[in-house]
Amino acid sequence: MPAAAILLSILALGPFVGCGLAALDPNPVTAGRMLTALIAWGALVLAFTGGLHWGLVLREPEAAPPVAPAGKPEIGRNTRIGLAVLPLILGWVALLLPLVAAAWLALLLLIVAYIVALLAEHHAARRLVLPSRYLWLRWGFTIVAVAMLTTVLTLRLLGQTIVL
Repeated sequence: MPAAAILLSILALGPFVGCGLAALDPNPVTAGRMLTALIAWGALVLAFTGGLHWGLVLREPEAAPPVAPAGKPEIGRNTRIGLAVLPLILGWVALLLPLVAAAWLALLLLIVAYIVALLAEHHAARRLVLPSRYLWLRWGFTIVAVAMLTTVLTLRLLGQTIVL
């Protein structure tokens, strides 16, 4: 992996940790604003993961047949492009949930979406459409992001705060 990709991935965890911890502030105004910022950041980063797959499909020669190991069904370009839009849609829904329902639902959606995105990327790597070395980066990133989202969700549902 390029060093820049690793560095930027590490830096992208900063808002998860910073906003996540601040979303547990005893001051409800600060906590609410930082929860909004955490959900927004989580939605943006989730959308970015779909964009990666869109870019990989567009980079392939148009006449290239779908790649699949022996015995596995092939997935066409249009299907892959369509699936790459799902993280964007799920991120958008996560942004809307606090407006129409509850912020904890947005956190739960983001947690599930990050896990599903990682599983989909494993599937893509097995089909040789995603570099396996990228999965190491995604695993590390996803573990930290999901751990922070889960911590915030759990502690907020329990009514717990932390003093920074």
